[in-house]
Amino acid sequence: MSTATSLLTSPLIIFRSTTITTTVPPRNFKPRKLRQSTPKMSINNSPPTPNPTQLITSITKLLWGKSLPPQLLISTVRSAWSTAWHLMMSQLAPSDPSGSYTRPVSQFRNPNHHQLQPNALHLYAALPCPWAHRTLIVRALKGLQDAIPVSIASPGLDGSWVFNDSPIPNGDKLIPTRDKVNGAKTVREVYKMRRGGYDGRCTVPMLWDVEKKEVVCNESYDIIELLNSGLNEVARNPDLDLSPPELKKQIDEWNKIIYPSINNGVYRCGFAQSQEAYDTAVNELFNALNTVDDHLKGSRFLCGDNLTLADVCLFTTLIRFDLVYNVMFKCTKKKVVEYPSLHGYMQDIYQIPGVAETCNLEAMMDGYYKFLFPLNPGNIRPIMPSNSDHHSLSQTHNRESLSASSQSVQVLV
Repeated sequence: MSTATSLLTSPLIIFRSTTITTTVPPRNFKPRKLRQSTPKMSINNSPPTPNPTQLITSITKLLWGKSLPPQLLISTVRSAWSTAWHLMMSQLAPSDPSGSYTRPVSQFRNPNHHQLQPNALHLYAALPCPWAHRTLIVRALKGLQDAIPVSIASPGLDGSWVFNDSPIPNGDKLIPTRDKVNGAKTVREVYKMRRGGYDGRCTVPMLWDVEKKEVVCNESYDIIELLNSGLNEVARNPDLDLSPPELKKQIDEWNKIIYPSINNGVYRCGFAQSQEAYDTAVNELFNALNTVDDHLKGSRFLCGDNLTLADVCLFTTLIRFDLVYNVMFKCTKKKVVEYPSLHGYMQDIYQIPGVAETCNLEAMMDGYYKFLFPLNPGNIRPIMPSNSDHHSLSQTHNRESLSASSQSVQVLV
């Protein structure tokens, strides 16, 4: 059968003859004027522009379907990410040859309070930072809120501290603010305003001399010592001494345990760049926490009945431990809530008048999970642990029973 014959007899192709007829209109017929209309176009008819994630997902499905990407691609991406991670960490958290985090030394130390004009001082702080949190607590306990104004910076996407005036109040909690003194957009801009400029690390907390346009101090422990005893003439609670001479030796001994193994210890865990460095740091951290917990079974505070600067330093790490360090910094052996004495001790300090207002728990979590990119590339903030929220921290702790008297005068501020 020829090709032409097969096409004509195919059941799928039917040819029909069509008769065309012509109708002549009557003589009185007037054609109706047609309305002209403009075709309407809906903006919804245009296909949506895919975002980068959708585009990558579509490409991977096209290339590999439901199977995993090729091993060579996985290895290449893993190697590239590891190299980029080490590069970012070298800037964020410098380490020694073993991969252990080495905290940079503060550049502005030991302020001479005799040469300071108290009414010319301004404090720069940030809510996620435990070092800055120390200064906010001592400022509150000493009643220096009016004498020492504060500007609160927020973490920026590039790792710097920026000023974003928060329009949303959070009860009595401290919230981010604008730069109330210099009108700067970043903390770096403030540092550069000092005489001679500045090119070093621009950290918080930082105490600023408004009149001299000079950095007074950016070492947290130096600042809290100054706030505790160097500004009593403008403090509302001048009789409160968080570092009395008779306890100075004990405070120093506790700081030798707390600072390297706990305060900086959590960072040595989170910023470790080798397994060996992490193992060393995490073992020292939990050995120190066990030591402190055992001591607090029979003592209300580290130095007996009196709250001291050592307690303030320990508290700012404990309040962030279950929120951040346990998960993000791989301090996973135990949570603070699993230490009965440590957890009750943390509740005790949290409930001292003025302390809770310095603890913006949401801002603490955001400052780590949403901005510390190398440790959390997805920027997803996990839900707040139920034993670490304001309600839990406000529960009865019965730590007063450990005091020689039912209430300590050092706590009533």
